[in-house]
Amino acid sequence: MSRTPSAFALEEERRVLALKPVIAPVHRRYGPHPNQVYDLWPAQDPDAPLVMLLHGGYWRYDRMHLTPFAAYLAEQGITVLLPGFRRSGGAGGYPATFDDIALAVDTLTEGKPFVLAGHCSGGHLALWAGARGLLPADSPWHTTTLPTAVVGIGPITDLAGAIRDDLSDSAALQLLGGKDVAAERMSSVDPLTLLTPHGTTGVPTVVLHGAADEEVPHDQFSSYTAVHHDAEVISLPGTGHYTFIEPGAEAARTTAELLRRLYQTHVRPCDP
Repeated sequence: MSRTPSAFALEEERRVLALKPVIAPVHRRYGPHPNQVYDLWPAQDPDAPLVMLLHGGYWRYDRMHLTPFAAYLAEQGITVLLPGFRRSGGAGGYPATFDDIALAVDTLTEGKPFVLAGHCSGGHLALWAGARGLLPADSPWHTTTLPTAVVGIGPITDLAGAIRDDLSDSAALQLLGGKDVAAERMSSVDPLTLLTPHGTTGVPTVVLHGAADEEVPHDQFSSYTAVHHDAEVISLPGTGHYTFIEPGAEAARTTAELLRRLYQTHVRPCDP
């Protein structure tokens, strides 16, 4: 899909992606591959909400552009985990990217309740991880231990739509390994495909997007929420694709408040 972004969209993208990366206070591994690493920003309060962030970049780029937002959330009193993973164009793509997301989601929180959130293609991975309970029991990614809640921030929800619209130079086809195998593989890694027969994942889910998003087609949001009968949809007027992860921006404050609300609503305090 060819697009001519507006001056508003170009400035937003330039401004946010030009932010200087922030080095996390804690950096560790969750697996043997060099990409199986994660950053941790612990909030001062040991009972702070716990959030795992999955970064965007059309499954190709690394997590560094999301580090300013992760640090910002920690300043807002949220403990943040930001995992890396094998990516398309390198060691990743199907199935390695999904192996890594499943491993990170299953192990990094050490059994603690958490909110899983992702931006853009990270939103796709977050929504997929929240739908793993819908996979066949013999799938290597099937699990009944799921995130407490899931947030897709300007997410890609429909890989077939992403292929049809040729988002980011065939990024979805690259993720799936090419057009010859895309349809077969999509059945196990596409949030919309997994969701459609069921109407819900059983996990509290929010789709957060900007009404002025020019990066991700709006039918990526509407197609998914039309099927997910209990998903919450939040659309911010005058907001583009990247401002959600811009520290201090109104959309970023909204995102932080949403993450805190979901954690407080769906996680019961520990008994004394």
